[in-house]
Amino acid sequence: MNEPLQIAYSPCPNDTFVFDAWAHGRVPGAPALDVTFADIDITNGMAERGEFDVLKVSYAVLPWVLGDYALLPCGGALGRGCGPLVLTRESADAGEPASLRGKTVAVPSERSTAYLLFRLWAAAEVPGGVGDVVVLPFHEIMPAVRDGKVDAGLVIHEARFTYQDYGLHRLADMGEHWEATTGLPIPLGAIIAKRSLGAERLRELAEAARTSVRMAWDDPEVSRPYVLEHAQEMDPAVADRHIGLYVNEFTADLGEDGYAAVRGLLTRAAAEGLVPPLGPDALAFA
Repeated sequence: MNEPLQIAYSPCPNDTFVFDAWAHGRVPGAPALDVTFADIDITNGMAERGEFDVLKVSYAVLPWVLGDYALLPCGGALGRGCGPLVLTRESADAGEPASLRGKTVAVPSERSTAYLLFRLWAAAEVPGGVGDVVVLPFHEIMPAVRDGKVDAGLVIHEARFTYQDYGLHRLADMGEHWEATTGLPIPLGAIIAKRSLGAERLRELAEAARTSVRMAWDDPEVSRPYVLEHAQEMDPAVADRHIGLYVNEFTADLGEDGYAAVRGLLTRAAAEGLVPPLGPDALAFA
């Protein structure tokens, strides 16, 4: 019997929703999974070290890992109206990007897509640039802004729905800037698998991921215990909104717009010297 594939993804509701059927052996013919839960900053590092067979990572890390890993055309997170937010304590800063000049900003990872979108936004909107950048686990960012440990925070995930509970204010939406300047969906998280598994196995993995998400859509209640078990005491209504925002048509299939968004992000970032340039076939699957 083949050993289970080692996979790492976050405990966030979109990932547990997507992978529930596969992780619990309900996808016919799919290989067994040995699941590790880890935040995106951890899985990005795993990918750079070549650890694990399958990983959920930031699109921003792809230029460093596509030699060893292939991008699967499904299972990830892209969308519209779902971009990272920059939050501050001061309501007067809302809509005033220049207020960030020289300020300390907490971010979830320097190799995260959120940070890449932030860098592209700040280059265009913050004259003179921001000050120090501090990396914190995403669940620590809003408390750090609230408590005055940092001047602003770049937040992801369900923070879109909960930041007002911390008395914080939205300074800017990175997704709005991205969509306004490109017309494309916002690329956030990718599913990658080791190229050494071979083209046939990669196609099997993509089909398993696609089937798993479709099974979750067909009967969402089946995945609910798995989602809430790992949702870090999240309100079930917030978990549902989280899933509704981040699990969408692009999760089932990147499609033409999805691939254009990924290549557009990484091409822009390379032009700014933020990531290495992609080769012409870097995003090719199997």
